[in-house]
Amino acid sequence: MIATIQTFGNQQLHGVASEKSGNSPGISPGEFQTAGRADKLPGMNGTAISRRGLLLGATGMIAAQPSKVERSITDYLESLARPGGGYGWEPDSHSHLTPSFAVLGCYRLLKREAPRKQALGAFIREHYPMPAARHKDRPLRRFDYEQIQSLLWLGEDVSGLRKEVEQWTGPSEFTPRYELGGNPVFQHEVMALLCRRLLGMRQAVPEWKSYILARRRANGSFNTTPAADGSDGHVMNTWWGLEALDALGENPAAGTADWVAACQLAGGGFTYAPKPQLAGVDNVCYTWSAVRALKQLGKQPGNREACARYLQSLRNADGGFGDRPGRLSNPVATFQALDALAALGAEAKPSRTAPARPRALPSGLSVFTMQIEAPGGGSPADAVEMARGLRIHLWGAKNAPAGWIARCQEIAGRRKVPVRFFVANEEYGTYVSLPGLGTYSHLSDIIAPPDSDFGRSMADPKKPVPWNVFRDERVAALRRAQGANVWQFNENEEFTRVLLDEAVERGTYIAVSSFHFGNENFLNTQPYLMRYQDVLPFVGLQDSHAKEPWWWGDKLAGFRTVFLAKEPTWEAATEALRENRVMAIRHDEVTGFKTLLGGGTPAVRRMVMEHEREWRWWGGTPDGILRPHASMVAVRPGDRFEEARPERGVAIRVRCWRRNTNMGAPAEAITELASLHVDGKPVEAEPVEIRNDRKAMSDCYYKALLPDLPPGKHSAKAEIRVIATGKVAPLSVEI
Repeated sequence: MIATIQTFGNQQLHGVASEKSGNSPGISPGEFQTAGRADKLPGMNGTAISRRGLLLGATGMIAAQPSKVERSITDYLESLARPGGGYGWEPDSHSHLTPSFAVLGCYRLLKREAPRKQALGAFIREHYPMPAARHKDRPLRRFDYEQIQSLLWLGEDVSGLRKEVEQWTGPSEFTPRYELGGNPVFQHEVMALLCRRLLGMRQAVPEWKSYILARRRANGSFNTTPAADGSDGHVMNTWWGLEALDALGENPAAGTADWVAACQLAGGGFTYAPKPQLAGVDNVCYTWSAVRALKQLGKQPGNREACARYLQSLRNADGGFGDRPGRLSNPVATFQALDALAALGAEAKPSRTAPARPRALPSGLSVFTMQIEAPGGGSPADAVEMARGLRIHLWGAKNAPAGWIARCQEIAGRRKVPVRFFVANEEYGTYVSLPGLGTYSHLSDIIAPPDSDFGRSMADPKKPVPWNVFRDERVAALRRAQGANVWQFNENEEFTRVLLDEAVERGTYIAVSSFHFGNENFLNTQPYLMRYQDVLPFVGLQDSHAKEPWWWGDKLAGFRTVFLAKEPTWEAATEALRENRVMAIRHDEVTGFKTLLGGGTPAVRRMVMEHEREWRWWGGTPDGILRPHASMVAVRPGDRFEEARPERGVAIRVRCWRRNTNMGAPAEAITELASLHVDGKPVEAEPVEIRNDRKAMSDCYYKALLPDLPPGKHSAKAEIRVIATGKVAPLSVEI
């Protein structure tokens, strides 16, 4: 049995006493050398106490023989241990900061030391999930908080992180390209204040104070946008707001506790606002936020017993807790459930139910591949050859001009390439709003069958669309055409949860993106998405920015979506998405030529890996990426989508393999044209380079003009040389 865990304001969660206005002098830079060391932490009265005294006194972490319930929880936590010292999400083979933080928090709540502390500390210190540039561009301070707090929990020196945090003297900028009002994500801004508190820094930050107070509603709740817009609060943002007030030495509003208490549902759990109009479901994150907020305000939920029963109902047979009853366990839900139970003075009890498990896979399934938002312009012939070489069964063409998809399908049919093309558009300029949570782009990424009337885009930056209007008009039209919407990305967890919770209930989004062009993996940068892995499929999103399919080859050969079906059709693929028989795979330079998986139930993953030979795009060595060495096309004057169209006759165009830039332009050459013959006779081919206004190369190829080619059948044959090895491969095309 887990003993009741007493919490001392922020002491339990943060490990460092809060800095109250008027009763704590704070810590000067000179004092930090003592206060920030592993053996000393600031006490609640501003004096230093030993870490052992803090652990054994303030939080009561006195070792005792673990109960059966405790052992089952720690067994679950250790099932998440990964090589390298950290902890990961259940389906992943690699560690991540967020689950590592959550597991460490669970051990503290259980009054147990985490195993392998040294390796865990090294992982947390060295594996920040974002590149260094993102400390200034839309920074996600939650990661900084998790890193600093975890290291403090482990008793490690965090003084080296102080220089970075000292630069955060006010709210960060957030581009209106992503949030129309330029509002930074409230959670992350509060975390910056909490990082300063953890490091013992003074909170004399007037810009932050103005920012925080501007987001407090008259009823005491908080949200992302300024309260002047008349919107209500969100329970998670209200908890963050209370934390910010505490860090700033400000007092909460009188009505906050009543507002939070009104978020409780009849079943005992909490939703995100009193009587919300959209996706008003219970969730452990909402319940945790509400219980913690009420605890800080000296209150309890109106129905405390029902709340405790709700939290206990989230526990699964594997020892962990899920986000909602019946959902699979995850480490963050487990931490939040344990912390909320502790704040209630309640106990975790043995699980009586097991979470719902995915249905068994139907018989007769095979593994097929699709690319969503692959190139939708440029050479149809190159697209078909890339699909052939990379074994792509379904090609989602991004923002293709009229006629492009039909031309691709015609060429594929003539060349007997088993690929089907479909619509996969990103509707740029569409901004969708939720009251109080912001107005965001990147929420309209649609897929639809070709030649279907899937409705018009609602893109207009001057006219943002309320979500309910977007759902009832844009998504409805899409679904009438048997199409669907794919979640691309959003860094606002509170906003995202509302729409994804509705997607689970109503199918407004059919899938969530994971691997993305560049080095992005949204499951790393927005780890809360992992908490939907059992109820929404994860896909790879190419989000092509290339003018020519050939110069998107590194991405097409780097990651993709696979689905289980009986045939590679649009209908079969969308059924696989609805049934969560889908997963994303990445293997390229970005991953160090290691294979990373995103999504997929255990049964789906097992079948996909058993059939690896059917989809893998590398050879005998991990870095042996397999893709066409070159593309050769006979271009005629009427081929309106093809580059190098001649005024008369035929032009033979050869594009060789080059590495590609992140935005789909040719870079380092891998192969070159060694020779070209037409009807057995040598032909001179002119190298062509096309450069943009900045003098950067945007296209390159070899071109041979044949203006007087006689009528009838002809053939062109080329030899393509691999520059590094000198090996030559043949290539031919009928003219």
